[in-house]
Amino acid sequence: MKRILVTGGAGFIGSHLCERLLNEGNDVLCLDNYFTGSKANIAHLLSNPYFELVRHDVTAPFYAEVDEIYNLACPASPVHYQYNPIKTIKTSVMGAINMLGLAKRVKAKILQASTSEVYGDPAVHPQPEEYWGNVNPIGIRSCYDEGKRCAETLFMDYHRQNGVRIKLVRIFNTYGPRMNPNDGRVVSNFIVQALRGDNITIYGSGTQTRSFQYVDDLVEGLIRMMNTDGTVIGPVNIGNPNEFTMLELAEKVLAQVGSASKIVYHPLPSDDPKQRQPKIDKAYSLLNGWQPKVQLEEGLKKTVEYFRGVNNE
Repeated sequence: MKRILVTGGAGFIGSHLCERLLNEGNDVLCLDNYFTGSKANIAHLLSNPYFELVRHDVTAPFYAEVDEIYNLACPASPVHYQYNPIKTIKTSVMGAINMLGLAKRVKAKILQASTSEVYGDPAVHPQPEEYWGNVNPIGIRSCYDEGKRCAETLFMDYHRQNGVRIKLVRIFNTYGPRMNPNDGRVVSNFIVQALRGDNITIYGSGTQTRSFQYVDDLVEGLIRMMNTDGTVIGPVNIGNPNEFTMLELAEKVLAQVGSASKIVYHPLPSDDPKQRQPKIDKAYSLLNGWQPKVQLEEGLKKTVEYFRGVNNE
């Protein structure tokens, strides 16, 4: 039995990861300050004697004896990370410093949940890990983009200078049950709007693309990455390379919900990327043939069912 710390463990992705790690027989310590996470996401785990929940902000140091650390703590949707941009960048940078310090002290292996946002509005498509990105350092999304880029730098420097065992994963757009209905992400936005019969809001022309992965595929990738030997550091893209325009996504959601909502168009926000698609060759070769198994129609069906339940509560 490993003792595993998950920061941001009450969040959308963190709660699924905690659940999976418990099911595999681990002792899980979940840290969250509930800025975007929710106790409701992990309420069903609280009765498990091997699950421990601690209210804590990673911008402050934390001390515990653990074998592995998954550093997921950070608001990840534009609505939330732009609400308090200084807090967002503090979470990424100071959180990384504090968790790396802990990993160094207790000799734990540590995984950083980085993001496809490090590629910015990419001039290379699809995005390989070798691409350095096209990021605006002073824009409204910079608190998140540059915070995550700085966290990657810190991880590499702690590895090179102090021998900390690190894993870097760049997560592409992920969706599924337990998404926050108010987080402003496109999948949850479209589903909530369709279920309410509201207009479906598309920003820009709707031709901009994203690649959507179901949360179970991501969790599988994170655990496989953590379990690699010391020669595998990353960064490794974890995402679904199947690319869809916003208009295609809206039409798929409307079909799943059976909604009569109309599609309306609004101006594109500042620094919104036009394309986003991962190259996942590295994940396939380094993570025992990892590739996404859940395609968009199946994943949307499960996510719509979840939001129907939330709306009916």
